[in-house]
Amino acid sequence: METLQLLSSNRSFGGWHRRYQHESEATGSTMTFAVYMPPQANDNNRVPVLYWLSGLTCTDENFMQKAGAQRMAVELGIAIVAPDTSPRGEQVANDEGYDLGQGAGFYVNATQAPWDRHYCMYDYVTSELPALIEANFPVNSRRSISGHSMGGHGALVCALRNPERYLSVSAFSPISQPSQVPWGQKAFTAYLGDHQASWKEYDAAHLLANVTNDSSMIPALVSQGLADEFLQEQLQPEALQDAAKATGYPLTLERHEGYDHSYYFIASFIEQHMEFHSRVLCQS
Repeated sequence: METLQLLSSNRSFGGWHRRYQHESEATGSTMTFAVYMPPQANDNNRVPVLYWLSGLTCTDENFMQKAGAQRMAVELGIAIVAPDTSPRGEQVANDEGYDLGQGAGFYVNATQAPWDRHYCMYDYVTSELPALIEANFPVNSRRSISGHSMGGHGALVCALRNPERYLSVSAFSPISQPSQVPWGQKAFTAYLGDHQASWKEYDAAHLLANVTNDSSMIPALVSQGLADEFLQEQLQPEALQDAAKATGYPLTLERHEGYDHSYYFIASFIEQHMEFHSRVLCQS
């Protein structure tokens, strides 16, 4: 624990929700993350982990405070890890818009100045953070990943590019093909430049359409609210569905009448998502 600074600690459903800071090599900045550890986790009973990636303007706190996932984490015996959505600090590049810069890392490794100095959230999420968690907490190496909106995009991309690292993936209201929508085009132009071939490396629909090996397919669940104000312009989940049909990928896309983009939607279906992940995470 020498590398971790404890920021806060809260008892919840018999387990502990704790927030930490550490100096990240991947982002070259101080990063914050939250961990919910169920009460059954100890050195003799290491539990699997669900990683949660949040959306634009969010931090590690949104999901932990609003989704109501802790009770199910205890019931299923799963730890939850929620990183921040970007590097932060006075030395970290930023933008006046809410959809670029701090709070909007898009889970890519930026290649363009000034963003390339700190914005390596893809490496942070897929490599550095899991290594840190597994070295310092009573968890095993069984991982799944989920997220919302920008974080749903991130979860899908991390899983599709690293199927050996994750046992399952799910997303709420993901930005399904960011290379084709305003949010993604703005972020990708800034972080990755104008060379659109590099954009495809972080486009879930493109990655899904190009899966050719059955061993690269892991169970995937996507939930989309039909009253979501961003559905048509920014999210476009049908692109995922079309790609999955073409490749035979085991994707379930559920559409829910009346639900919007908020955490009211996430809280309504988080139990289903956690049970979905537990079917592979908790296999003996």
